[in-house]
Amino acid sequence: MRLHLAVVLLSLAAFTGGTRAQSLAAARRATPSFPLAPPPGPQILPTPLKETNEGFVPIFDGNTLDRWDGDGTYWTVRDHILTGEVTPTTLLKQNSFLIWRGGIPANFELVADFRISAEGKSGINYRSVEVPGTQYLLRGYQADIDGANKYTGQNYEERGRTFLAPRGTIAYVATGLKPAIIASLGSAGQLKAFIKPPDSKDWNEYHLIVRGNILIHILNGHVMSEVIDDDTVNRKFAGVIGVQVHAGPPMKIEYRTILLKTLPD
Repeated sequence: MRLHLAVVLLSLAAFTGGTRAQSLAAARRATPSFPLAPPPGPQILPTPLKETNEGFVPIFDGNTLDRWDGDGTYWTVRDHILTGEVTPTTLLKQNSFLIWRGGIPANFELVADFRISAEGKSGINYRSVEVPGTQYLLRGYQADIDGANKYTGQNYEERGRTFLAPRGTIAYVATGLKPAIIASLGSAGQLKAFIKPPDSKDWNEYHLIVRGNILIHILNGHVMSEVIDDDTVNRKFAGVIGVQVHAGPPMKIEYRTILLKTLPD
């Protein structure tokens, strides 16, 4: 319709002896500007996020187990490092957690520096509940950690729906259905390259973003997994935080910092 109107105006201008400039001007007036066109420049581009701990508070004080609750056989503070260790004489029959008693977070970010022994299996649980009839055993979402880095980065629901989002995936979970992988973040092997192995003695930084039904696991600045949890029966919007020592061979897990920032509902 706009094109036809412009042609008519041009033809009319030519017939009446108008100049070419007058004809073009008439055509422009007949074609209104597109209302959703981008504004004139310059365009605004994102900038790198500044490294800052603003808004975060330490939930491990670096010296004591204040506000943490667990079996002292396995959990200690050594040289300002929170240490969970299973020895040949203290082998576990089931996993055991050190549970933070400082709150029941709902929407939050958590940043933790960790390292693990080569044989170790562990994880950071969040939005979790204590299993009735047990001591220091949790059920809930887990940011997985293992010394072989086969599972590190994935979202595993301890004693629940199990594998929600393997490393390298975005998964959608609906009520009554198995989790469905809807997108890739890269292969598990490619992302493993960003995880520092136990023999390096270096620290890894876990960054969890937990808001509503979106659960994002980031390791050393790289997104490892994401869950969109629409399972209205099994999902949780709040719960306790805990760190794990795992049944199996002797192992050690260490944390030098654990920071928490509460997010709006």
